[in-house]
Amino acid sequence: MAEGRKNIILEGKNLQLGYRKGKKIFEVTSDISFSLMKGELTCLLGPNGVGKSTLLKAILGQNPPIGGVLTFRDTPIAQYDRRAMSKNISVVLTDKITSGNLTVGQLVALGRIPHTGWLGRLQDEDRSKVEHAIESTKIGYLHDRRLSELSDGQLQKVMIARALAQDGELLILDEPTAHLDLVNRYEIMHLLKDIAHRQGKSVLVVTHDLEIAIETADQFWLMECGFPLTAGLPEDLILSGEINRLLPDDQLSFDIRSGKILPLTAEIDYTIDGPHEIVQWVKKALGKAELDKTDFKISISKNPLKFELEYDINKSIHDNIETVIRELTIRSL
Repeated sequence: MAEGRKNIILEGKNLQLGYRKGKKIFEVTSDISFSLMKGELTCLLGPNGVGKSTLLKAILGQNPPIGGVLTFRDTPIAQYDRRAMSKNISVVLTDKITSGNLTVGQLVALGRIPHTGWLGRLQDEDRSKVEHAIESTKIGYLHDRRLSELSDGQLQKVMIARALAQDGELLILDEPTAHLDLVNRYEIMHLLKDIAHRQGKSVLVVTHDLEIAIETADQFWLMECGFPLTAGLPEDLILSGEINRLLPDDQLSFDIRSGKILPLTAEIDYTIDGPHEIVQWVKKALGKAELDKTDFKISISKNPLKFELEYDINKSIHDNIETVIRELTIRSL
């Protein structure tokens, strides 16, 4: 086997995805091809209803492809039984945990069930895998806490630890940062990147969190209704403009300079002098305030930060952007 193929964990070729009802076939999406590599974090992005969940179900063997070839380690997914699948593929879904009385340690240990069976006892190797999963996710301090006592961010890390305890080659997560605050969203995605890079796992994440995905993902898979799946380095997809396939054509666009999604409006040519990084934030604030007049000039100085506003023949000095906007708003009335 060539070296490159050794690193391919999951591969899809010309997949047609959908559902069968009797003799009828209901297609959701088609022309889906990809290679999921060992040691990489891949983010799957696309609007709701495009077929992301259908693709996950196909990968998990729950809803086989209507057409095409889907393989795990060069073996068709259909040839794996449920236990073999659970040994090789770990999943973290968005389902709510109902067993709130379990402790963190007990839940993580459940990740070994594919290897021990429901009634099997943990052997030394199993305990070692559980301990490693807890260490990898840095949740040792939560070991004896009940799940009902955890925050959403803590609980998500525990679920990732349980998936790691399965010790499969592929880890799949469905919107793991949904409903989390900003800090926890960053922590979870950076944790998943570390798991991929340091432990050689293949990690596939379904997410709508584009900004954090750009920062952490090795690969993007973009899905759009009526088009083939597009795969590539996030930076390449940004520079080529492919990233805009995720956005409404007439409403939003990805701004290469700022790395942000911005409304498709004509940029107003304000006259602002000063450090570039500050000028960008001033322009952003003026745009949000819908100040479309340009008959003024702002000069910015640092240490201390000051904003000099020139309007007609008048000048004023301000300590912050808010008071600049307030004066401009009053003058425009």
